[in-house]
Amino acid sequence: MSKQLQVELTAPNGHRYTQPLGLFINNEWHPSSNGGVITSINPSNEQAIATVEAASESDIDKAVKAARKALRDPSWSEMSGTDRGKLMRRLVQLIEENRETLATIEAWDNGKPYSVALNEDLVETSETLLYYAGYADKIFGQVIETTPAKFAYTVREPVGVCGQIIPWNYPLSMAAWKLGPALACGNTVVLKPAEQTPLSILFVATLIKKAGFPPGVINIVNGYGPVAGAALATHMDVDKVAFTGSAATAKQIMKLASSNLKSITLEAGGKSPLLVFNDADLDNAVEWAHIGIMSNQGQICTATSRILVQSDLYDKFVAAFRARVKSVSKVGDPFDAQTFQGPQVTKAQYDRIRSYVDIGKDEGATLEMGGERPTAANKGFFIEPTVFTGVSPTMRIFQEEVFGPFVVIGRFESEDKAVELANDTQYGLGAAVFTTDLTRAHRVARRIEAGMVWINSSNDSDWRIPFGGVKASGIGRELGEAGLAAYSNIKAIHVNMAVRSKL
Repeated sequence: MSKQLQVELTAPNGHRYTQPLGLFINNEWHPSSNGGVITSINPSNEQAIATVEAASESDIDKAVKAARKALRDPSWSEMSGTDRGKLMRRLVQLIEENRETLATIEAWDNGKPYSVALNEDLVETSETLLYYAGYADKIFGQVIETTPAKFAYTVREPVGVCGQIIPWNYPLSMAAWKLGPALACGNTVVLKPAEQTPLSILFVATLIKKAGFPPGVINIVNGYGPVAGAALATHMDVDKVAFTGSAATAKQIMKLASSNLKSITLEAGGKSPLLVFNDADLDNAVEWAHIGIMSNQGQICTATSRILVQSDLYDKFVAAFRARVKSVSKVGDPFDAQTFQGPQVTKAQYDRIRSYVDIGKDEGATLEMGGERPTAANKGFFIEPTVFTGVSPTMRIFQEEVFGPFVVIGRFESEDKAVELANDTQYGLGAAVFTTDLTRAHRVARRIEAGMVWINSSNDSDWRIPFGGVKASGIGRELGEAGLAAYSNIKAIHVNMAVRSKL
């Protein structure tokens, strides 16, 4: 008897749909070769949603072979950039037609508010793929002038088989960040979703096949990091690995990818500062500071989780920020239209945040608000938005990434001290600067050690703008035109024009 590889589900909002459960390899659904499974848990009530197949090392090998075969097959390798773009746009159309289903799955599986999944994440998913679809027929080389005796030119070629490892905080949009440039450049993909959120990308797999992508171009294999992720990173026939996740895991991926000197793109989180100078527009700074740390349950790699305020404005800012958090950050059911903050994605993440509340207290910081389970929540991984003041740079809560609705607020006296505190971290992903003095804003932005700096906003990233960090926050850039560089190789071709034919 064959194993069931799909199931009919009814979500908490009453939405019914068919959930795929298998490994998507070569445009077909497969069971795990060793019987491995992953059970997805609803973080709102801690109940099982569905159980999907978990790839073994041999399943990863099967997917890589399918991707390698597709890379060489004329159906993909000789497809024009124009037609690749059409395929990608067809996928976007199908995603748009199924956006309510996809938003429902994201909210159910991840815990983020349904309205956010529908109106933010799904928009970003579609727009990112559409953006790169437009690049598919605009990837070209150049002619390089040297001497009359030589004709030299370059062509841009796909890197090859790309292993892509996706995080759980933005399952669909992070997949689009990686699939978009890879497909536009003509690569093939083996994508491993996070084991915590395995469901939504499997539904997208049905749309990939319906869109008409040739077999093996996109393979989606759920699995556990130490098994499937490691097998993908070490596989000798994988040419590139792109990973988004923790710095600790990124370091392991980097080691594993050295097996054949794979190209790597690593985005590894941060402890991003948000600087508020005395002359800042207080209401604007408070609003964006709240967005920068409390959105998406605080589960954002660029979250501005260290707020640093100049002394003259410090007390007013803390009072206004507390009031903002209290009035806006409604914690509750992701399918309630009034909810701003759903549950954390897993019990492990919930426990991690609670542990940092204890660490902050032990270190002598002042817990201004939050840090507990809301009184109305008997089940689920809900936690109140948490604010600490009275922090110093040596405290763990100032230095370590918590990855939750957890923020520390410190003070500074001078611009030089603000920059010193901002750079006092192993990370360098994002930063924000609030001031009405634009000369200072640009000066401070240049001095901060980060891959991205927002001026008078926070975390309003855009798929058209490069995204990435420095120091322990990663290697390489995603999004924008810069995101294409990681998925193509430049080949130089030299033609000797001085050859004389014999008479």
